[in-house]
Amino acid sequence: MLRAALVWLGFAQPDKSNSGAGHGHGHSETGEHGHTHGVIDPTIATTARGIWAIKWSFVVLAITAVLQLGVVFVSGSVALLADTIHNVGDAVTAIPLWIAFQLVRRKPSARFTYGLGKAEDLAGVTIVAIILVSAIVALYEAVDRLLHPQTINMLGAVAVAGFVGFIGNEVVAVYRIRVGREIESAALIADGYHARTDGFTSLAVVLGAAGVWLGYPLADPIVGLLITLTIFGIVWQSAKAVLTRMLDGVEPAMIDEIRHAAEHVGAVKEVRNVRARWLGHRLTTELDVAVANGTTVEEADAISAEVEAMVADHVPALASAHVRVRALEGATPSSLPIHGGHHHAPAPIAIKGARIDGVLEIVDTPDGERMRLTAARLPDGARVSVVIARPEGDETLPLVAGEGEPGILMSVSAPAEPHEFNARLILNVGDHEDDFPFRMVEPIGHAHA
Repeated sequence: MLRAALVWLGFAQPDKSNSGAGHGHGHSETGEHGHTHGVIDPTIATTARGIWAIKWSFVVLAITAVLQLGVVFVSGSVALLADTIHNVGDAVTAIPLWIAFQLVRRKPSARFTYGLGKAEDLAGVTIVAIILVSAIVALYEAVDRLLHPQTINMLGAVAVAGFVGFIGNEVVAVYRIRVGREIESAALIADGYHARTDGFTSLAVVLGAAGVWLGYPLADPIVGLLITLTIFGIVWQSAKAVLTRMLDGVEPAMIDEIRHAAEHVGAVKEVRNVRARWLGHRLTTELDVAVANGTTVEEADAISAEVEAMVADHVPALASAHVRVRALEGATPSSLPIHGGHHHAPAPIAIKGARIDGVLEIVDTPDGERMRLTAARLPDGARVSVVIARPEGDETLPLVAGEGEPGILMSVSAPAEPHEFNARLILNVGDHEDDFPFRMVEPIGHAHA
């Protein structure tokens, strides 16, 4: 019974041990709730729940503020005024969050290729600004009442209005926290805890009324000042959380969980360069995984898909995972012959842009050394070439796709020695041309005859 009450209030997590939607791995998930599989687009489903929570929160807080405002006019309580101002501010915060959730539902476009998930961060900034303004107004009123005391009327009504503020905020807090956890929205969860704090500040209004009734008229403005200081504390905490996400900050534990998930795939020898960021309440991640040299493109594609599925299983808030498969350093490719008994190739070069994502390297083939591009992403019909700066003039190596080898482009001829040079990879797609400068460096200790 006690645990059920704590779960309802948001202080404990639901027990999912009997849930049929759980997964079989024996570790804890980073997300606070598991995920289920269905035919509905999860982004549309979760934002619909978020919008529903915001609508009802707005209704409850608006009713609470209107009831309190009526008592403020007849009583002259500055503590209740501060609490009412804050509740009005909370009700107004529902508007930018509702707009943000509506924008998130829009599909990605040619201009906004990641969608409009960042609109939730902008809504967070707006909410912080609204809370800050309400705190400044409340501070002014509290200080003015300390300097110019006034008689408080209808102390009983003030106390009742304080209880009304507590009940209204607690109802909103419970609902926002529960829905926020369901849809993995940090903004909605934070707003729920903010509403819970507001509920306790409403109880302070009751204490202020009791102090005035006991013969301490300054109790009311002092309580108003304390409520204002609490509001400023909320502004500080909320600003840190919102700005962290705006700057693509992610909890280190989330990165560890993504790395841990990728390491579950047997073919992955090493996980490198894990990066992640939030787009609203959905997470996107990029990571490199090292596999055995000689792995075919088909095998690499299967490994990438397995890593994506494993990460999605561990991180319920995941929207997408971009996995790049790399060769394990220090291994000799078993599928390629060693030309002339030895080979000292420069380190591979990562090529990444809006239209291309791949690795450029010099490899041995039965026909000799060739420049090879292994592309995980490349537009159809793209023309690729490498232009090497030589003292005697530029050396141009067109890269062409081989039959039965999707994603692999190879030069027809070998790059001239030495293999230490400045060069550019040029990508032509229709009328667009992208230029990727790079430098290849000979391995230390290698000399040419």
